[in-house]
Amino acid sequence: MYTVTLWEFAALAAASILVGFSKTAVSGANTVSLAIFAAVLPARESTGVLLPLLIVGDVLAVRTYRRHAHWGTLVRLFPAVAAGVAVGTVFMLWAGDAEVRTSIGAILLLMAGVTMWRRRAAARVAAPEAPAADGAGARLKAGSYGVLGGFTTMVANAGGPVMSLYLLSAGFRKLGFLGTSAWFFLIVNVAKVPFSVSLGLIDGRSLLLDALLVLFVLPGAYIGKACVDRINQKLFERLVIAATVLGGLQLLLR
Repeated sequence: MYTVTLWEFAALAAASILVGFSKTAVSGANTVSLAIFAAVLPARESTGVLLPLLIVGDVLAVRTYRRHAHWGTLVRLFPAVAAGVAVGTVFMLWAGDAEVRTSIGAILLLMAGVTMWRRRAAARVAAPEAPAADGAGARLKAGSYGVLGGFTTMVANAGGPVMSLYLLSAGFRKLGFLGTSAWFFLIVNVAKVPFSVSLGLIDGRSLLLDALLVLFVLPGAYIGKACVDRINQKLFERLVIAATVLGGLQLLLR
């Protein structure tokens, strides 16, 4: 198993709770989790440790919001996401720990900017339950967001804010947003497993640590489900943005 101190394990446990919480309450909030994982563990290997925990959170989210997915949106996104995952896999073939750490830090800062843009856009969006009919503009937007989301999720498990921005701009309400996001990340994260295994990011050592940390994902998901209708979204997103910026800067300056 990875050698971690008691305080480092406590940090990973708190990050795992946030993984579960983000899957059932605030999609994209687990950017804080990946900053913690990359700070405690070797940055490259941290993505492989985090992926199974994300999948557990995805399963819990699908069980909660499975009836609210918009499959037309998912079908539109998947080809571009696959291309982004392929590009991310090629990047991970040659990237060492320093390159991955720098990439994760840069992606976190980018995602913080994306999230602030998303919050401003939210005030201007009238939110129907599902997006408007398909067209050339919709396909172009899905393609660009899909490639970026596929790359960021493969390199840093950080596709949440990208997809959150896309779904918000498409005009989803809360339940449609959470249901579509849940199915999207369950399918994409499961599809990433063979790539991560072939890259040596998931192995017996990482799975042993996952077996301990998954115990913290479950209560996080329960807390998220209980809080989703009560949470002060604006305050929480401000805290997430601040923590994400600090985490990104810490990785870049480390």
